[in-house]
Amino acid sequence: MIGIFDSGVGGLTVVKEIFRHLPDYQIIYFGDAARLPYGTKGAEFVRKYSAKIAEWLLGKKAKIIIIACNTSSAFASDSLKNKFRNVPIFEMINPAVKEAVKKTKNKRIGIIGTPGTIKSNSYQKKLLKLNPSLKIFSEACPLFVPLVEEGWIDNEITIKIIKKYLESLKGKGVDTLILGCTHYPLLKKTIEKIIGPNVNVINPAESLAKEVKEYLNNNSKLQKEIKKGSRHNFFFSDEPYNLEKISRLCLSRVIKNPYIKDPFNN
Repeated sequence: MIGIFDSGVGGLTVVKEIFRHLPDYQIIYFGDAARLPYGTKGAEFVRKYSAKIAEWLLGKKAKIIIIACNTSSAFASDSLKNKFRNVPIFEMINPAVKEAVKKTKNKRIGIIGTPGTIKSNSYQKKLLKLNPSLKIFSEACPLFVPLVEEGWIDNEITIKIIKKYLESLKGKGVDTLILGCTHYPLLKKTIEKIIGPNVNVINPAESLAKEVKEYLNNNSKLQKEIKKGSRHNFFFSDEPYNLEKISRLCLSRVIKNPYIKDPFNN
């Protein structure tokens, strides 16, 4: 199985892309709804629970770990790769960074994300490592997550808030924008309308899914080890708010009989 985890339901946008690009593989998903949001938590907290969840997924026979959370990707990916050296671990940041560098023409790239992701400077550091001549502009958008979880994707209030957050980035003349939170792809169409047709909007979930697919295509042994089939399992450490609505938005279907139990409540 492919193990995927997030702080809640936002990682379902990653599940959507895994289903689209790797439809034959069985996945196991864990959303840490009991401790969300990670975007406002400290680095040590995020590392601690990311490690606990990764270990739990491996105990459920996952062969690959996908960190479907930008904050966990920023704070915990290196420590997880060191802790689980024999396990392929994929995160949200590197695939999106590579795609953004390829697509930008004027070398002006914008990043939007949770306060934790923006504060970590993870996207900025990796972008500048690939190309030091880039100009990077970032904006924390903390209201986007509750808007998405309310199902307010393109109503009047949402449009006004998106316009307000993107105002400074539009003024900077960015030609590429990275959606640095797993909830944000659900706002992608509205964001594209507001930011303008000449800006490439990068969905890291799609970039990551393509990278996992390429990795598996080059590792036939691992391909055979990963369980295939359509019986996917969804676990949450607490009952997520608006799960039915979010799963419909992400997966065009309702997640039936999710497991609601916190394995770390001890």
